[in-house]
Amino acid sequence: MHETDIILAVDLDGTLIKTDILHETFWSAFSKNWKTTYKVIPALFKGKANLKNYLNNLSEINIRTLPFNKSVIEYVKKFKERGGRTALVTASNINIAKNIADHLGIFDEVYGSSSTSNLSGRKKLELLTSKYGKKKFSYMGNSSVDLIIWKYAFKAISVNASSVLKKACNSINPNTEHLRINSSYNSIEIYIKALRVHQWLKNFLVFLPMFASHKITVPYFLESLIAFISFSLISSSVYVLNDLLDLNADRAHPRKKERPFASGSIPISYCIIIIPFCFLLGIATTFFINKSFLIIILIYYILTAAYSLFLKRKVIIDIFTLASLYTTRIIAGGAATQIEISFWLLGFSIFIFLSLAAVKRQAELVDLGKRGILKSIGRGYCVNDLKKINFIAILSGFISVLIIGMYTRSTEVLLLYPNPYILWGVCCILSYWLIKMIIVSYRGEMDDDPIVFAVNDRMSQILFIAIVSLILLSATSFKLIKDLIF
Repeated sequence: MHETDIILAVDLDGTLIKTDILHETFWSAFSKNWKTTYKVIPALFKGKANLKNYLNNLSEINIRTLPFNKSVIEYVKKFKERGGRTALVTASNINIAKNIADHLGIFDEVYGSSSTSNLSGRKKLELLTSKYGKKKFSYMGNSSVDLIIWKYAFKAISVNASSVLKKACNSINPNTEHLRINSSYNSIEIYIKALRVHQWLKNFLVFLPMFASHKITVPYFLESLIAFISFSLISSSVYVLNDLLDLNADRAHPRKKERPFASGSIPISYCIIIIPFCFLLGIATTFFINKSFLIIILIYYILTAAYSLFLKRKVIIDIFTLASLYTTRIIAGGAATQIEISFWLLGFSIFIFLSLAAVKRQAELVDLGKRGILKSIGRGYCVNDLKKINFIAILSGFISVLIIGMYTRSTEVLLLYPNPYILWGVCCILSYWLIKMIIVSYRGEMDDDPIVFAVNDRMSQILFIAIVSLILLSATSFKLIKDLIF
């Protein structure tokens, strides 16, 4: 019997696509309504097939942007070109399966789970053998649940199978083929990317109370370091959650579509381990500090989770939330070291970070305008809001500069800075930097978060060194400088 004389049956989850439709529909529904978590429980009690149908009705999956396995699609296309017939046979909901088949246009038949029947394992085998007969079909799958089907298939085709699964497949069917598609599941780099380790730069703000108060000692440094580690782990937990909630939006974005979960580089199911692991480990580190820090970091987590679930869709509220999250890091640093944070530092941080949050939104709106999209996905903004956001960025930025200027005339400044008038140089440099960031963002030349962008920008690096130098010069008496020189 020639291979093309029989039908090629292809699995969907993990085979045709790099993700799992059940997980996709859950997170899509959850992103629309956080109450989905407990609403699905009654549906689950009615069976997995009912659950899939229920989530399908609640979710909005963009079929076109799903992470397809291009190698599998090419394999199916070549099979059809040789005169073979193909079928998409999946345990996922039949409606989604049909939409995917219509989109690709490479399948002659489509079978999937209904509201009452879950087409998986033995039930899928029964369908295939009743339709085509034993050894009258080839089957392409990716998991151990497919072994029972491969046993009665004319040809067993595995996709990204482990060595153990390959061995098991070979033992039950001598006519096998193993497709190895580039997979990064075991790559450390991809998990570092998923945790957004580069965003941990923001967590260095916990060191600011120590530096701002000039209390740079080993105990304070160690407490700040533990706070940094805790914040980094907690923030990574939320970053993963945010990526899962933004799957559709990220896949529609030219750069964000390459994020690990959006691209299918890491299975969505792995988040069940990653999110609680990072959260619990982050909480565990707080026991080395104090209860005040623990309370603040829990507030931070609740606020970030609320932002990911619904606050990011609220116009203006979203940028105020982002600004408060930055400021919370500074407050946490004060709580960890038990250093009192000045009114001036809090005021400056609120407005500088409000400005940077507005710059971030401005960059996103400019990018949307360039791509001809009038409304952001998963946000409450339209491209027409660009001028308003630009105004907020400018106004907030210069208020932060004004606060520094007022600080130079305060009584508190003399306790820390023998030469406070030098801090006016900081005002000038900071003003220049803010204008530069706003202009770069407005031109569409900022692809990332403003802080991450600044870290990689040479001019921003030079300006940062200049600001630090002026602060040190202001904090140092001229007599000390004279003694050092002469």
